[in-house]
Amino acid sequence: QLVESGGGSVQAGGSLRLSCAASGRIFSSSVMAWFRQAPGKEREFVALIRWSSPTILYADSVKGRFTISRDNAKNTMYLQMNALKTEDTAVYYCAKGSHYATNQREYTNWGQGTQVTVHS
Repeated sequence: QLVESGGGSVQAGGSLRLSCAASGRIFSSSVMAWFRQAPGKEREFVALIRWSSPTILYADSVKGRFTISRDNAKNTMYLQMNALKTEDTAVYYCAKGSHYATNQREYTNWGQGTQVTVHS
């Protein structure tokens, strides 16, 4: 089970940190990712991180502004979001899979989502 937290409303240029707490064992081969879905749009990839290596990948739209990280001891993944823009407004989901992929179909476990609203 994956549970996101940390969403909220923030002014453009502000910051938020999302957390994704996982229950149960996360295998070393797992890949954890953040996706987001804005109103009227399809869910899109944001960032991913391998559970047992420093391999990280970002979507171009968030590169340089967002930072994905994990705390293996706490079974928790984070997304630090800085310099937020109004177009970052979306429901953010964390997901777990076993393949290094940006396609949401490769992820088998999903959280319920947390709303991030960036206002001008």
